[in-house]
Amino acid sequence: MSKRHPVIAVTGSSGAGTTTVKRAFENIFRREKVNAAVVEGDSMHSMDRKAFRAAVADAEKNGTRAPSHFGPEANHFDKIEEMFKAYGETGTCKRRYYIHSDNEAREHNARLGTSLNPGEFTPWEDIPQGSDILFYEGLHGLVKTDSVDSAQYVDLGIGVVPIVNLEWIQKIHRDAAERGYSAEATVDTIMRRMPDYINYITPQFSQTHVNFQRVPTVDTSNPFIARDIPTPDESFVVVRFRDPHGVDFPYFLSMIHDSFMSRANTLVVPGGKMSFALEVILTPIMHEMIQSKK
Repeated sequence: MSKRHPVIAVTGSSGAGTTTVKRAFENIFRREKVNAAVVEGDSMHSMDRKAFRAAVADAEKNGTRAPSHFGPEANHFDKIEEMFKAYGETGTCKRRYYIHSDNEAREHNARLGTSLNPGEFTPWEDIPQGSDILFYEGLHGLVKTDSVDSAQYVDLGIGVVPIVNLEWIQKIHRDAAERGYSAEATVDTIMRRMPDYINYITPQFSQTHVNFQRVPTVDTSNPFIARDIPTPDESFVVVRFRDPHGVDFPYFLSMIHDSFMSRANTLVVPGGKMSFALEVILTPIMHEMIQSKK
Protein backbone atom coordinates (compact mmCIF):
# COMPACT_ATOMS: atom_id res chain seq x y z
CA MET A 1 0.00 0.00 0.00
CA SER A 2 1.20 3.50 -0.82
CA LYS A 3 0.29 6.88 0.62
CA ARG A 4 2.17 8.69 -2.13
CA HIS A 5 0.57 6.77 -5.04
CA PRO A 6 -2.70 5.33 -3.69
CA VAL A 7 -4.70 2.60 -5.44
CA ILE A 8 -8.51 2.42 -5.26
CA ALA A 9 -10.26 -0.77 -6.40
CA VAL A 10 -14.02 -1.08 -6.88
CA THR A 11 -14.90 -4.73 -7.34
CA GLY A 12 -18.06 -6.73 -7.96
CA SER A 13 -19.39 -9.34 -10.32
CA SER A 14 -21.08 -8.75 -13.66
CA GLY A 15 -24.33 -6.86 -13.15
CA ALA A 16 -23.59 -6.03 -9.52
CA GLY A 17 -23.68 -2.26 -9.98
CA THR A 18 -20.02 -1.22 -9.82
CA THR A 19 -20.76 1.47 -12.43
CA THR A 20 -22.88 3.34 -9.86
CA VAL A 21 -19.92 3.50 -7.50
CA LYS A 22 -17.64 4.51 -10.37
CA ARG A 23 -19.92 7.47 -11.17
CA ALA A 24 -19.86 8.56 -7.52
CA PHE A 25 -16.07 8.54 -7.57
CA GLU A 26 -16.06 10.49 -10.86
CA ASN A 27 -18.17 13.19 -9.18
CA ILE A 28 -15.78 13.27 -6.21
CA PHE A 29 -12.71 13.40 -8.48
CA ARG A 30 -14.18 16.29 -10.46
CA ARG A 31 -15.29 18.22 -7.39
CA GLU A 32 -12.02 17.69 -5.51
CA LYS A 33 -9.86 18.17 -8.63
CA VAL A 34 -8.29 14.71 -8.37
CA ASN A 35 -6.47 13.43 -11.47
CA ALA A 36 -7.32 9.71 -11.50
CA ALA A 37 -5.77 7.15 -13.86
CA VAL A 38 -8.62 4.74 -14.66
CA VAL A 39 -8.24 1.02 -15.36
CA GLU A 40 -11.17 -1.05 -16.60
CA GLY A 41 -11.36 -4.60 -15.30
CA ASP A 42 -12.33 -5.99 -18.72
CA SER A 43 -8.91 -4.94 -20.02
CA MET A 44 -7.32 -7.56 -17.78
CA HIS A 45 -8.99 -10.51 -19.49
CA SER A 46 -6.49 -12.87 -21.09
CA MET A 47 -8.61 -13.67 -24.17
CA ASP A 48 -10.38 -11.38 -26.60
CA ARG A 49 -14.03 -12.02 -27.50
CA LYS A 50 -13.28 -14.32 -30.44
CA ALA A 51 -10.72 -16.43 -28.55
CA PHE A 52 -12.98 -16.72 -25.50
CA ARG A 53 -15.95 -17.95 -27.54
CA ALA A 54 -13.70 -20.46 -29.28
CA ALA A 55 -12.41 -21.73 -25.92
CA VAL A 56 -15.97 -22.15 -24.59
CA ALA A 57 -17.10 -23.95 -27.76
CA ASP A 58 -14.07 -26.23 -27.64
CA ALA A 59 -14.74 -27.13 -24.00
CA GLU A 60 -18.38 -27.92 -24.72
CA LYS A 61 -17.38 -30.08 -27.69
CA ASN A 62 -14.89 -32.06 -25.59
CA GLY A 63 -17.11 -32.31 -22.53
CA THR A 64 -14.68 -30.36 -20.34
CA ARG A 65 -15.31 -27.42 -18.02
CA ALA A 66 -15.50 -24.19 -20.00
CA PRO A 67 -13.56 -21.10 -18.88
CA SER A 68 -15.42 -18.14 -17.42
CA HIS A 69 -14.60 -14.46 -17.09
CA PHE A 70 -14.64 -14.97 -13.31
CA GLY A 71 -11.76 -17.47 -13.26
CA PRO A 72 -7.99 -17.58 -13.76
CA GLU A 73 -8.14 -19.22 -17.20
CA ALA A 74 -9.60 -16.07 -18.74
CA ASN A 75 -7.83 -13.35 -16.72
CA HIS A 76 -4.38 -11.92 -16.04
CA PHE A 77 -4.52 -12.05 -12.24
CA ASP A 78 -0.74 -11.65 -12.17
CA LYS A 79 -0.87 -8.47 -14.24
CA ILE A 80 -3.46 -6.92 -11.91
CA GLU A 81 -1.11 -7.47 -8.97
CA GLU A 82 1.86 -6.23 -11.01
CA MET A 83 -0.06 -3.10 -12.05
CA PHE A 84 -1.08 -2.16 -8.51
CA LYS A 85 2.41 -2.81 -7.15
CA ALA A 86 4.11 -0.78 -9.89
CA TYR A 87 1.77 2.16 -9.47
CA GLY A 88 2.16 2.20 -5.69
CA GLU A 89 5.94 2.28 -6.04
CA THR A 90 6.37 4.62 -9.04
CA GLY A 91 3.09 6.42 -9.76
CA THR A 92 2.82 4.81 -13.18
CA CYS A 93 2.21 1.39 -14.75
CA LYS A 94 1.02 -0.18 -17.97
CA ARG A 95 -2.63 -0.46 -18.97
CA ARG A 96 -4.73 -1.23 -22.02
CA TYR A 97 -8.39 -1.02 -23.02
CA TYR A 98 -10.95 -3.64 -24.02
CA ILE A 99 -13.08 -2.35 -26.89
CA HIS A 100 -16.78 -2.93 -26.17
CA SER A 101 -18.46 -1.13 -29.07
CA ASP A 102 -18.04 0.46 -32.49
CA ASN A 103 -17.88 3.90 -30.88
CA GLU A 104 -15.01 2.84 -28.62
CA ALA A 105 -13.26 1.26 -31.61
CA ARG A 106 -13.43 4.53 -33.56
CA GLU A 107 -12.16 6.50 -30.56
CA HIS A 108 -9.15 4.27 -29.90
CA ASN A 109 -8.31 3.76 -33.57
CA ALA A 110 -8.23 7.55 -34.05
CA ARG A 111 -5.99 7.91 -31.00
CA LEU A 112 -3.62 5.04 -31.81
CA GLY A 113 -3.72 4.86 -35.61
CA THR A 114 -4.92 1.23 -35.43
CA SER A 115 -7.76 -0.75 -37.02
CA LEU A 116 -9.12 -2.59 -33.99
CA ASN A 117 -12.63 -4.03 -33.74
CA PRO A 118 -15.07 -4.49 -30.85
CA GLY A 119 -14.04 -7.44 -28.70
CA GLU A 120 -10.32 -6.75 -29.09
CA PHE A 121 -7.70 -5.10 -26.85
CA THR A 122 -5.64 -1.99 -27.47
CA PRO A 123 -1.85 -2.36 -27.08
CA TRP A 124 -0.34 -1.97 -23.61
CA GLU A 125 0.81 1.59 -22.92
CA ASP A 126 2.25 3.54 -19.99
CA ILE A 127 -0.03 5.58 -17.77
CA PRO A 128 1.24 9.18 -17.98
CA GLN A 129 3.15 10.54 -15.02
CA GLY A 130 1.39 13.01 -12.74
CA SER A 131 -1.82 11.20 -11.82
CA ASP A 132 -3.00 11.42 -8.20
CA ILE A 133 -4.65 8.01 -7.88
CA LEU A 134 -5.01 4.71 -9.73
CA PHE A 135 -8.70 3.80 -9.96
CA TYR A 136 -9.70 0.24 -10.92
CA GLU A 137 -13.28 -0.88 -11.52
CA GLY A 138 -14.05 -4.47 -12.44
CA LEU A 139 -14.27 -8.10 -11.40
CA HIS A 140 -10.96 -8.77 -9.65
CA GLY A 141 -9.66 -5.69 -7.87
CA LEU A 142 -8.88 -7.61 -4.68
CA VAL A 143 -8.32 -11.07 -6.11
CA LYS A 144 -6.19 -13.44 -4.03
CA THR A 145 -4.95 -16.92 -4.96
CA ASP A 146 -2.08 -19.19 -3.91
CA SER A 147 0.28 -17.20 -6.16
CA VAL A 148 -1.34 -13.75 -6.46
CA ASP A 149 -2.41 -11.19 -3.86
CA SER A 150 -3.64 -7.97 -5.44
CA ALA A 151 -5.43 -6.88 -2.26
CA GLN A 152 -2.14 -6.18 -0.47
CA TYR A 153 -1.46 -3.24 -2.82
CA VAL A 154 -4.93 -1.67 -2.57
CA ASP A 155 -5.29 1.38 -0.33
CA LEU A 156 -9.09 1.54 -0.57
CA GLY A 157 -11.12 -1.51 -1.62
CA ILE A 158 -14.84 -1.08 -2.29
CA GLY A 159 -17.13 -4.09 -2.72
CA VAL A 160 -20.46 -3.87 -4.57
CA VAL A 161 -22.51 -6.91 -3.61
CA PRO A 162 -26.27 -7.04 -4.15
CA ILE A 163 -27.83 -10.20 -2.74
CA VAL A 164 -27.33 -12.90 -5.32
CA ASN A 165 -30.94 -13.12 -6.57
CA LEU A 166 -30.97 -9.38 -7.24
CA GLU A 167 -27.57 -9.65 -8.91
CA TRP A 168 -28.92 -12.30 -11.27
CA ILE A 169 -32.05 -10.27 -12.08
CA GLN A 170 -29.87 -7.25 -12.91
CA LYS A 171 -27.58 -9.33 -15.11
CA ILE A 172 -30.43 -11.02 -17.01
CA HIS A 173 -32.09 -7.68 -17.76
CA ARG A 174 -28.80 -5.91 -18.61
CA ASP A 175 -27.66 -8.66 -20.98
CA ALA A 176 -31.03 -8.57 -22.74
CA ALA A 177 -31.11 -4.77 -23.06
CA GLU A 178 -27.46 -4.08 -23.91
CA ARG A 179 -26.29 -7.27 -25.62
CA GLY A 180 -29.45 -8.86 -26.98
CA TYR A 181 -28.94 -12.11 -25.05
CA SER A 182 -31.91 -14.33 -24.23
CA ALA A 183 -32.67 -15.09 -20.59
CA GLU A 184 -31.76 -18.72 -21.26
CA ALA A 185 -28.32 -17.77 -22.59
CA THR A 186 -27.63 -15.59 -19.54
CA VAL A 187 -28.71 -18.36 -17.16
CA ASP A 188 -26.30 -20.74 -18.94
CA THR A 189 -23.53 -18.18 -18.36
CA ILE A 190 -24.45 -17.84 -14.67
CA MET A 191 -24.31 -21.62 -14.21
CA ARG A 192 -20.98 -21.94 -16.02
CA ARG A 193 -19.47 -19.19 -13.87
CA MET A 194 -20.72 -20.45 -10.51
CA PRO A 195 -17.57 -22.36 -9.39
CA ASP A 196 -15.38 -19.37 -10.26
CA TYR A 197 -17.86 -17.01 -8.60
CA ILE A 198 -17.51 -18.96 -5.36
CA ASN A 199 -13.73 -19.30 -5.55
CA TYR A 200 -12.58 -15.96 -6.99
CA ILE A 201 -15.35 -13.33 -6.70
CA THR A 202 -16.95 -13.87 -3.27
CA PRO A 203 -13.69 -14.11 -1.25
CA GLN A 204 -12.74 -10.59 -2.32
CA PHE A 205 -15.47 -9.10 -0.15
CA SER A 206 -13.62 -10.20 2.97
CA GLN A 207 -10.66 -8.10 1.76
CA THR A 208 -12.56 -4.87 1.01
CA HIS A 209 -12.56 -1.88 3.34
CA VAL A 210 -16.20 -0.95 2.64
CA ASN A 211 -19.00 -3.07 1.14
CA PHE A 212 -22.23 -1.77 -0.35
CA GLN A 213 -24.88 -4.49 -0.49
CA ARG A 214 -28.29 -3.75 -1.99
CA VAL A 215 -31.13 -5.73 -0.43
CA PRO A 216 -34.60 -5.58 -2.08
CA THR A 217 -37.78 -5.28 -0.04
CA VAL A 218 -39.86 -7.08 -2.69
CA ASP A 219 -40.01 -10.76 -3.62
CA THR A 220 -37.01 -11.89 -5.69
CA SER A 221 -37.26 -15.58 -4.77
CA ASN A 222 -37.26 -16.68 -8.43
CA PRO A 223 -34.90 -14.31 -10.26
CA PHE A 224 -35.21 -16.18 -13.54
CA ILE A 225 -38.83 -15.18 -14.12
CA ALA A 226 -38.67 -11.64 -12.71
CA ARG A 227 -40.20 -9.19 -15.17
CA ASP A 228 -38.44 -6.11 -13.83
CA ILE A 229 -35.59 -5.03 -11.60
CA PRO A 230 -36.61 -3.83 -8.12
CA THR A 231 -36.31 -0.06 -8.05
CA PRO A 232 -33.93 1.73 -5.67
CA ASP A 233 -36.91 2.80 -3.56
CA GLU A 234 -37.82 -0.89 -3.20
CA SER A 235 -34.54 -1.68 -1.46
CA PHE A 236 -32.08 -0.83 1.28
CA VAL A 237 -28.30 -0.58 0.99
CA VAL A 238 -26.28 -2.24 3.75
CA VAL A 239 -22.90 -0.51 4.18
CA ARG A 240 -20.33 -2.56 6.08
CA PHE A 241 -17.02 -1.04 7.26
CA ARG A 242 -14.26 -3.57 7.88
CA ASP A 243 -12.70 -1.30 10.52
CA PRO A 244 -15.25 1.03 12.15
CA HIS A 245 -12.53 2.83 14.15
CA GLY A 246 -12.57 6.49 13.19
CA VAL A 247 -15.74 6.23 11.06
CA ASP A 248 -18.00 9.22 11.78
CA PHE A 249 -21.31 7.36 12.05
CA PRO A 250 -23.17 10.27 13.73
CA TYR A 251 -22.30 12.47 10.73
CA PHE A 252 -23.53 9.85 8.25
CA LEU A 253 -26.76 9.35 10.22
CA SER A 254 -27.41 13.10 10.29
CA MET A 255 -26.68 13.56 6.57
CA ILE A 256 -28.54 10.53 5.19
CA HIS A 257 -32.20 10.78 6.11
CA ASP A 258 -33.88 7.57 7.37
CA SER A 259 -30.55 5.75 7.73
CA PHE A 260 -29.82 3.63 10.80
CA MET A 261 -27.17 1.34 12.24
CA SER A 262 -27.82 -2.40 12.44
CA ARG A 263 -24.44 -3.32 13.93
CA ALA A 264 -21.43 -1.48 15.31
CA ASN A 265 -19.79 -1.49 11.87
CA THR A 266 -22.89 -1.45 9.66
CA LEU A 267 -24.95 1.45 8.31
CA VAL A 268 -28.26 0.89 6.49
CA VAL A 269 -29.50 3.54 4.05
CA PRO A 270 -32.62 3.76 1.84
CA GLY A 271 -31.91 2.45 -1.65
CA GLY A 272 -33.14 5.66 -3.27
CA LYS A 273 -30.37 7.56 -1.48
CA MET A 274 -27.56 5.23 -2.54
CA SER A 275 -25.80 7.68 -4.88
CA PHE A 276 -25.98 10.44 -2.28
CA ALA A 277 -24.80 8.05 0.46
CA LEU A 278 -21.86 6.95 -1.67
CA GLU A 279 -20.59 10.49 -1.98
CA VAL A 280 -21.23 11.33 1.69
CA ILE A 281 -19.33 8.23 2.82
CA LEU A 282 -16.50 8.25 0.28
CA THR A 283 -15.65 11.97 0.16
CA PRO A 284 -14.07 12.08 3.66
CA ILE A 285 -12.04 8.97 2.81
CA MET A 286 -10.79 10.66 -0.36
CA HIS A 287 -9.89 13.80 1.60
CA GLU A 288 -7.81 11.72 4.00
CA MET A 289 -6.04 9.90 1.16
CA ILE A 290 -5.16 13.13 -0.65
CA GLN A 291 -3.90 14.76 2.56
CA SER A 292 -1.77 11.70 3.33
CA LYS A 293 -0.42 11.83 -0.23
CA LYS A 294 0.59 15.47 0.20
